[in-house]
Amino acid sequence: MTVAHARTLRTECPLPVRCSPHSEATQEWLSGWVRRFDLPLDPAALRRLDAAGFAWYAGRLYPDASAADLRTIAALWTWFFLLDDACDGPQRATGEEVAALRAGVLRVLRAGPRSRPAGFQGPLRRMLVDAWRVPRSRMPQQWQERFADAVAHHLEGNRVEAVNKTRGYAPSIAEYVALRRATSAAYVSYTMIEFATGHVLPDVVYHHPALRALAATGNDLLSWFNDLVSLENDRITSGGHNLVLAIAREQRIPVDRAVETALTRWRAGMRRFMELRARMPSFGPELDAAVSAHVEGIACSVRGTVDWSLESARYAVPQR
Repeated sequence: MTVAHARTLRTECPLPVRCSPHSEATQEWLSGWVRRFDLPLDPAALRRLDAAGFAWYAGRLYPDASAADLRTIAALWTWFFLLDDACDGPQRATGEEVAALRAGVLRVLRAGPRSRPAGFQGPLRRMLVDAWRVPRSRMPQQWQERFADAVAHHLEGNRVEAVNKTRGYAPSIAEYVALRRATSAAYVSYTMIEFATGHVLPDVVYHHPALRALAATGNDLLSWFNDLVSLENDRITSGGHNLVLAIAREQRIPVDRAVETALTRWRAGMRRFMELRARMPSFGPELDAAVSAHVEGIACSVRGTVDWSLESARYAVPQR
């Protein structure tokens, strides 16, 4: 049911479809890269990891990235999805375990590859060290701090969700929307726009209210779309952490009616996104090209998530 609704939203989405010409080659490279780290996955799990198509996701989000940069981005995204599985997979992590993982990840990002925090060891640490090597060597300290802050926000969201599930607490709609903006990792993906384009925005521009409003609205759109696609699994595993389930619970309506409410909310969000995009102010001739690249990158994050969520084997949806 919800996949059919999601496909309808996909046809309605006014943002153009884009994808890197390097995606297929990057996916082939990524399959070999993953196998270098002796992950505790059997052959079937590794095949599922390949079938998820994380390089295609990177290619949709960063269609103008160079072949080399797309490999770096795809490696980081693969690490992020594996980290997400570690936090919220079948062996669900506790809030304390996620907090220790968060501290270890941030120490590696901020202190460098020689750091070996007790709460973050093994293949995931080695993958991050390898994937982080190029951004750490190339990008300015301001950007590295921005990336680490976004990762910290994301993992704090994962910690809160883990605590909620342990306690059996299902968030309200407002609580869920705020939490989902963290667990989606969209704000992490936005920092990677600067890596892919080479345009690093000044803090005063990056955090400008107009750009932040667009970023938050885009985050909601990609998050809620993913919630529709993954609803059937989430009804079993999410402990109520899904927009549709939060609506159904708070408004005391059946899930099918909550789906319709979520669709209405998504369409309104898309109208707001297009309006915010059209009204983006000028920041002067020296910055407008960089801002335009960032705005386009946020749009690609939304459209790319829409397309990839319906293509990826990760969500048990028929592939391309």
